[in-house]
Amino acid sequence: MMVSMVKFRKITLLLLVLALGWVNKTTAQNYYVEDKSTFFGGVSFGSTFSQLDGDNFAGYRKLGLTGGAIVYAEIAPKFAPSLEFLYTQKGGQSKKNADQNAVNVRVNNYKVNLNYVEIPVLFNYFDKRKSHFGVGASYSQLISQNEQATTTPQIPDSLYSEEKYPFNKYDINGIASVNLHLTKGFFLNIRFQYSLLSVRDNFHPDLGRKGAARQSNNFWAFRLMYIF
Repeated sequence: MMVSMVKFRKITLLLLVLALGWVNKTTAQNYYVEDKSTFFGGVSFGSTFSQLDGDNFAGYRKLGLTGGAIVYAEIAPKFAPSLEFLYTQKGGQSKKNADQNAVNVRVNNYKVNLNYVEIPVLFNYFDKRKSHFGVGASYSQLISQNEQATTTPQIPDSLYSEEKYPFNKYDINGIASVNLHLTKGFFLNIRFQYSLLSVRDNFHPDLGRKGAARQSNNFWAFRLMYIF
């Protein structure tokens, strides 16, 4: 598993370098040039507001970071697919008492951190103000996980190890995205993502979980983008 992770990171880095190199070669054909074959790119950084559906908590309480690089390919007027390379934090959190419908366990506080390297592919439509709207999907490779809980009675932290209740090593998300043009080169990105596959079977008897048969990443991202 470590070998495959190293290979994935090397391939991702290589693709990012090649993509940014291509964008650099086409700086004469920037975003504001009407050229159907134009390649253009940019960078983004912002926050995520996440919940983990299936953990018996509700609300986008888990705050995280997201950011990376993006490359567009204008293949027709007002239409440009995009490829991104992102680091994205997902997960779930609750800071209030919550009844997990368990006879002997009550969860008081809960938090799970999931860190991913993500490759979204979107199909974007541009309006006359250069704002654009996209739909697509992403592949995410899990880098690390961390799960914590305060319970009554208290459950040992060792029960939340990656080896005992691991999340799947990858996540496939459906995406809907809006990029609002603020000023030349700058955009406000608002994005919703949801797991198309289960990220972990909802089997965690130490927390007394019942009900949902799967867990899914469910989150919003708000990012500032600069396109050059």
